[in-house]
Order: sequence, then structure tokens, then C-alpha cells
Amino acid sequence: MFDSLERAVEHGCCLAAEGADLIDIGGESTRPSSRPPTLAEELDRVVPVVEALVRRIPVPLSVDTSRPEVMRAAVAAGASMINDVRALRAPGAVEAAARLSVPVCLTHMQGSPETMQQDPRYRDVVTEVRAFLAERKRACLDGGIRPEHLLVDPGFGFGKTLSQNVALLASLGRLSSLGVPIMVGLSRKSMLGQLAERAVGDRLPGSLAAAVIAAQQGAAVLRVHDVAATRDALAILDAVETV
Repeated sequence: MFDSLERAVEHGCCLAAEGADLIDIGGESTRPSSRPPTLAEELDRVVPVVEALVRRIPVPLSVDTSRPEVMRAAVAAGASMINDVRALRAPGAVEAAARLSVPVCLTHMQGSPETMQQDPRYRDVVTEVRAFLAERKRACLDGGIRPEHLLVDPGFGFGKTLSQNVALLASLGRLSSLGVPIMVGLSRKSMLGQLAERAVGDRLPGSLAAAVIAAQQGAAVLRVHDVAATRDALAILDAVETV
């Protein structure tokens, strides 16, 4: 969407102005059927944006990547978190994250972006997602990553049908037994479009409802497009829950 350095940096500044606590920067589309960029393309898309935003805003930056080379380059440029949709399963990824010693989010995905929506199947989606994330948590701890540096993301839309996504959201609290913060990305997702019969540009109400439900279910971090509106919705939830 933001196909130039200037547009990407401007958008990052806008998100910071709206109240974002963390800005996620990625150079690979993970939409269904998407293909990964080359390493050189991903580095060229990510590193200059990180370098520019570090100079412009005080908000911490996260790098959305599965490649150890991009992790190292982005952290060297100023990123302070890794967000990996492949849960550090690429060769050398766990070792790189351990050496960089920054927080890491591990996402569940069945298959790859190219294949993940081709008939995803589970016997029990919540149980299987939790088991996968527990296994990746163990692998990261065994690889030297500090426990306080780990977050998990159930991966809404990453190899899941509509009914599987809904079941996962309804039982999101079961992931709290993993003992690490939960990050959730539901903003403008196709599941919201299916449920409300809305095009992607008309999914703000559904996105806000999903964000509130996720927070009620224990999500600690929400990845959203509409920062200011989401903060308003969460402020109301917080006021009610603290009465």
C-alpha cells in the first residue's frame, strides 16, 4: 500500500500522532496467495523506513519479517521488536533473535501465505493453535530467548476458515495459560467482511467490535489500522472494567 519511502514514513508519523504505542514495519505481503519478495527487495523496503522513522518519532518500531538477515538489519537500524508470522521457524531465526535480545512475537500459521487459505483443517482449532504456540515457545526458550521477550499471536486469517476464526476469538482466553502476552491482528480482516457483509473500506465498526472482544479475552497488544478510533473504544472498555 505504501509503495515509496516517503509515503511509508508519512504513514508511520500519522500512526504515531494518533497514539500508536508500537509501529510494525514489514516488506512482505502475507495476504492469501501472496509470494515472498527476494531478500534484497525486503531489505530495501524495510531498512530505510526504520532508519527514517527512528529519526522522526519516539514510538518503538517492530519489524515484521521471518528472515534472520532482515531481523539483524532492522534491529541495527533501530527496530526494537521482531514480529514473525512463521514463528522463528526459518533456519537461523531463533539464533538471530536470541543474539539480538529484543521482544519477539510468534504467530500461528497453517501452511504459508501462498497456500494457507487452501482448505485449512483442524480437529480443534483452539487446542491445535495453543499446542503450536507452546511448542514454539519451548523452542525459543531452548534457543536462548528470554521468557520475558516472548509474545504469541493466534494468527487470525492465517490458514483458518471463518468458523475457525470465530471459534478462536471466542476462546482466545485459553491462550493465556501459555504465560506470555497475546498479540492479535483482527483489523479489517476478511472474516469481519464476511460476518458483516462489508467491503474492506467499510470494516471500521467490525474492527472496533473485534478489538474490544479481543481485549476482553485477554489480548495485551492489538495490531490495528485505525489507531485513534481503537484507542477510543478501548478507553470506554477500560472505564467500564475498572468501575
